[in-house]
Order: sequence, then C-alpha cells, then structure tokens
Amino acid sequence: MPYPARAALADRIDALLPQTQCTRCGYPACRPYAEAIAGGDADINQCPPGGAAGIAALAALLESAPKPLNPANGVEKPREIAIIDEAVCIGCTKCILACPVDAIVGASKMMHTILVEECTGCELCIAPCPVDCIAMVPAQNDDADHTAQYRARYEAHLARLAREEVERSAELAVRKAGVDAAAGADAVRAAIARARAKKTGGST
Repeated sequence: MPYPARAALADRIDALLPQTQCTRCGYPACRPYAEAIAGGDADINQCPPGGAAGIAALAALLESAPKPLNPANGVEKPREIAIIDEAVCIGCTKCILACPVDAIVGASKMMHTILVEECTGCELCIAPCPVDCIAMVPAQNDDADHTAQYRARYEAHLARLAREEVERSAELAVRKAGVDAAAGADAVRAAIARARAKKTGGST
C-alpha cells in the first residue's frame, strides 16, 4: 500500500480508537497502533478499552471478520478512572510523569490529585507509585463518548513536552554560550599575560 494511502487509512483507524493512550495494545499510544494496523503489523483485536464494539468497527472499516479481543492484551471492562488516596500520597510526581493526558496535578513533596473529568483510565499511573496510593474506580456517566476530549488532552500533552524540550535546549545553549564566552575571555587574558611576560623577559 503506498504511503499516502496507508497514512489515510491510519487516520481512519485512529478515529475509531478510544484514545485512552493506555499502551495495552502493545504500542506506545493509539496512533502508532493505528499505523501498525494500517501497515498489516498489528491485528484489530488488541484494544481492551475499545472492546468488542471497537473491534467490530475496525472490522467493518477494513472489510474483515470481527474476532474476540486478544486476552494477551487484557479484558474488556466498564470504563474506570484513577483516584489518589491523598492521605497516603508522598508527592513523588512519578504518576504525573506517567500520565499521557496531564490529568494529575501537584508538585514535588506535595499532595497530588486527579482531574476526574480528564482521566482516561489508562492505569499508567499505578505501577510507578511507590506507596500504592492510586486505585481504579468505576467512572460516572459511562455512556458518554470521550474520544475527542481524550485526543485533545493527549495532543496538548505532546505539545507541552515538545515546548519544554525546546526550552531546555535553548537554556542549555545559553549556558554553553556563557561557558564558551568565559573560556574565550580566559584565553585572551592568558595570551595577554604571555605576551607581557615575553616582552618583560625580552627587555631585561
């Protein structure tokens, strides 16, 4: 399949995925999974959050037969969200770093909390927590479609990471320029000192 056609198919596949960015499909996010399906490198039954309905939608798009969810990727279950036991939280920020949609707020050594309306239920915050203070609970309003919301949050998350990387690179460049300038100034002073020493030595 030509690359433009494959990319267009990946767009259509990605539109059918739940955008939880949970990685249970075996890929780092929903879009890479969509691209893998479009390229024939992944099957349509690897997304537990999408469940049977998602598999059926993908099968219809690809004109193939639906199949059961692959148990190796997990099980289908009602939508859940994460909650933090704030009395136990030690403020380590590991869950904040793991969240793909910036749904956890807090600061180092301060209590964290989860923005319930933004949580995708990906569960990626659970494993990094060193004090097991995060649990999954049934989500309210489970019939609502959160796909567009989750996609927007993830894209904003990626944009933030990219912006911070640019800022870090710029800061490093400024620091390096300062170090180079200081080194240059030291070299000039050293050259002047050598010249003076040579002149003094020559006049005696």
